[in-house]
Amino acid sequence: MSEASVKSAEDRDEPRSDRSGGIYRRLVISLPYLWLLAFFLVPFLIVLKISLSETAIALPPYRPVFTFDSISGFFSNLSELDLGSYLWLAGDPLYLNSYLSSLFIAGGSTLLTLLIGYPFAYGMARAPRALRPILLMLTILPFWTSFLIRVYAWIGILKNEGLLNQLLLWLGVISAPLTILNTNSAVYIGIVYSYLPFMVLPIYASLERMDGSLLEAANDLGCPPMKAFWAITFPLSLPGVLAGVFLVFIPAVGEFVIPDLLGGSRTLMIGKTLWNEFFNNRDWPVSSAVAVVLLLVLVLPIVLFQRAQARNAL
Repeated sequence: MSEASVKSAEDRDEPRSDRSGGIYRRLVISLPYLWLLAFFLVPFLIVLKISLSETAIALPPYRPVFTFDSISGFFSNLSELDLGSYLWLAGDPLYLNSYLSSLFIAGGSTLLTLLIGYPFAYGMARAPRALRPILLMLTILPFWTSFLIRVYAWIGILKNEGLLNQLLLWLGVISAPLTILNTNSAVYIGIVYSYLPFMVLPIYASLERMDGSLLEAANDLGCPPMKAFWAITFPLSLPGVLAGVFLVFIPAVGEFVIPDLLGGSRTLMIGKTLWNEFFNNRDWPVSSAVAVVLLLVLVLPIVLFQRAQARNAL
């Protein structure tokens, strides 16, 4: 029997379960890409299309420059794209200041969240195994309450006659109420409180999987505990730290509820600026341009960072 006939016979005898399993695997792999296509790429293209449109007094308040009716019509209208919204962003310092202020507040909040969350995650990972589920439940317990209600609760805590000032006055720490609400300090407090679990959980996952024998070996070799922490524990927890930083920093940059309720009118962040353009000024092309630029500001550094990490891993 020839080699070709033997191969064809083996192909006929291949179990159908293996072939169906391959189809299921491809389907499972394709689901995340379909999700991103439907709920990320398509909405982004719609926002991009609006940002390249002209403002109009109509409903909706813009005039589309091009449509997707046909390929020929699409390419013929490319020359008529309106970049006025992006030129407006570049010429008005309000938007640049909003971006810079958002990045600064989000960066500072992320750093504070890391400084608070890492010891918390470290204590959870080093706690007795029977106690860890309880600590984990306490970490995610705030998610059981509405985010908006939790932010509103901080108004009652931080206002001049609120619980925090009353406590400090009762303890004799201060002689007059502190002005915390409607300041950037209140925004920092709100962001750190709201996003702390997003920093704690990935760091805890990295620390909980760490092999404890590495620290025992370092101790046997005479390595001090603090040096062993910086040489072994912290480097092994870096994946969790980076994941936590991204999970906190990215949504904090575009945060709207916390700066609007706790920061007041004096707090300048891009989320509030976008909301004002969209709902107050009814300028959808400019607000869409603000969203597109914000997305690029956040996505491009992450993509470059991931590529650099991939090159270093080779």
